Amino acid sequence: MSLESDIAILRNVPLFEGLASDQLRLLAFGAERRRLAAGEIVFRQDAQADAGFVIASGTVALARQGGSQQKIVGMYGSGTLLGELALITETTRPASAKAETDCELLRITRSLFRRMLEEYPEYAAGLHERLKVQFADMTWQILALEDRFSG
Repeated sequence: MSLESDIAILRNVPLFEGLASDQLRLLAFGAERRRLAAGEIVFRQDAQADAGFVIASGTVALARQGGSQQKIVGMYGSGTLLGELALITETTRPASAKAETDCELLRITRSLFRRMLEEYPEYAAGLHERLKVQFADMTWQILALEDRFSG
């Protein structure tokens, strides 16, 4: 795949919404392209996370291990960003990811994403505002469920 096709994939990722072509070019140029065969592990649950993965092609399954049970929590395809939180802060993986089909992924490191935020502070400010709104919405959703779990 070419740099232009990588830019086109990144353009459709919601987190990168509003980035100009030169900003997307910086991300695409700095991203590491990975090819995985069906069955290969992208990352494991509880591992330290230092990057996000954009699925360029193929399907990736996320699964959570709880005791002796493993539960598939989602199947994701082209244009999906896995590990979004890892781009912003130090964290661990809440689930394992495995290539269900042959896949191509773009690995974007936290340091690359931070560099982009530093070089484009207007994007960083917009991202901050979007995350603030999402967090407030999530808080209200949790509060709305409070009656179901209280006693």
